Amino acid sequence: MYRSHNCGELRMNHIGQEVTLSGWVQKSRDLGGLTFVDLRDRYGITQLVFNLDENQGLTEAARKLGREFVIRATGIVRERSSKNSNRLTGDIEIEVSNLEVLNASKVPPFTIEEETDGGEELRMKYRYLDLRRSPVQQNLIFRSKLALETRTYLSGQGFVEVETPNLIKSTPEGARDFVVPSRMNPGEFYALPQSPQTFKQILMVAGLDKYFQIVKCFRDEDLRADRQPEFTQIDCEMSFVTRDEILDCFEGLTKHLFKSMLDIALPDFPKMSYDDAMEKYGSDKPDTRFDMQFIDFTELVKGRGFPVFDQAEFVAGICAKGIAEQYSNKDIKKLTEWLQRPQIGAKGLVYVKYNEDGSLKSSVGKFYPDEQLEAWLDLAGAEKGDMIMLLCGETEKTRKQLSELRLEMGRRLGLMKEDEFKPLWVVDFPLLEWDEDSERFHAMHHPFTSPKKEDVARMLDGDHETMKSLRADAYDLVINGAEIGGGSVRIHDRELQQRNFDLLGFTREEAEQQFGFLMGAFEYGAPPHGGIAFGFDRLNAVMNGQSSIRDFIAFPKNTSGRDMMIDAPSKVDTAQLDELALQLKSSE
Repeated sequence: MYRSHNCGELRMNHIGQEVTLSGWVQKSRDLGGLTFVDLRDRYGITQLVFNLDENQGLTEAARKLGREFVIRATGIVRERSSKNSNRLTGDIEIEVSNLEVLNASKVPPFTIEEETDGGEELRMKYRYLDLRRSPVQQNLIFRSKLALETRTYLSGQGFVEVETPNLIKSTPEGARDFVVPSRMNPGEFYALPQSPQTFKQILMVAGLDKYFQIVKCFRDEDLRADRQPEFTQIDCEMSFVTRDEILDCFEGLTKHLFKSMLDIALPDFPKMSYDDAMEKYGSDKPDTRFDMQFIDFTELVKGRGFPVFDQAEFVAGICAKGIAEQYSNKDIKKLTEWLQRPQIGAKGLVYVKYNEDGSLKSSVGKFYPDEQLEAWLDLAGAEKGDMIMLLCGETEKTRKQLSELRLEMGRRLGLMKEDEFKPLWVVDFPLLEWDEDSERFHAMHHPFTSPKKEDVARMLDGDHETMKSLRADAYDLVINGAEIGGGSVRIHDRELQQRNFDLLGFTREEAEQQFGFLMGAFEYGAPPHGGIAFGFDRLNAVMNGQSSIRDFIAFPKNTSGRDMMIDAPSKVDTAQLDELALQLKSSE
């Protein structure tokens, strides 16, 4: 046999036993008479020892072992004279009596350690080596257990796991589709699903009542740390439920996952309206681990002769506690430059320091005497040692800029604790967004989202301005500033669904061509229904206090959408293109 135990299993109670281990050589140390080899598998590391005096040939063979050689070693478990408290097997070692090299290895291009010297692109090219590192393996093991716990909870709640198709019809809403040519239907194309949305609604019409799926989805969009062209969702739908019943069910799922995986008991999730989130935090996914809510100074600061504020549509700020005397002019200048970067685009930063001795210092002190600045402090609830920071401009842009400033100050002041989790539901989103460029409405969530019951009549009969104020029966789950999931109560009436398509600019023919199957299904007794989808990759990252989802995906793409290991996407043979009735555009 290749092994009687794994490399993380042996303890003091195994002393005296003969065991066989197999794995990869982590490192070796030649101390003259003794040679030590650390043997690794995914369970841990065990130290092997070779004694020159007792077996010269075996020791010489051990000295020739390179990093990442695959070996099998048999020997007796003995107590270590110099124990390693940082290792589960650190009390024992194996005195080797037989050694076999199962496979040699080239010198790896980076160190296979918890902290590696390999850059991201290099590690993605040699992903099979990167996956040998314990932190990456632990991420994938965590992901596997999280999927099992998800299935355990949802099946216990009566949900049925149903697989939906991966080859579907392309639709114009949302992100770009990945399209797949059909050989048997020349000139026609499938699309890979951005979500199983219409299929899960059809399953509700079919009477399945509670559906879920841990499903792969695809979006052809620009990438960043928390986005991939293919990603995984916990996708769910329920019939005969209200919004709050859906929220209760998936709040229960989230609490179950945190308790079973992290032994953390989450409190009940508060609800915050979209309007409140934007007004207080400038974001529909606020990080509520710390306060620092926005203060609207617009009325208080205008008309005092400071043209920047007088000409601004909106002036708002935040109060940073206890930093007035920590932040020098140089610090404030650097912070201002950070805000003025193109990614944020703020024009400048106004500040007021409330020093410990009660004195005030402000970048606009010549326009606002102390008694007026004191009114600012009162509005902000500032105390001695605090500093107020203000931005101004167009309302929407300023809120986004101030949101970035708030998050940056939270990071700098250590207010975002990795072991603290603050979930909340953001509810009552706008149903529609008006786009000036295309001169039409877009769905804030997706075109199947229902308006709130009290807004249905206004949606059916209202004018253009009324449509801008419609609220959706939609909701997002946010944890620590990350959107974990989103969903809505769905439209289940053909007339209302047709009205929504009309508002979104679909002609009747386009709506019938794209979604006629769904509207037709609504005519055969569609129940009230709603659902949610959790970003499974992002949930893994957030639960582990990480911002990037890549290390929770076995084989991720880079920021250009390429798989560096297999070098995909790649060109295909001309014969394949001919079979698919496709022609490449000439490069000339």
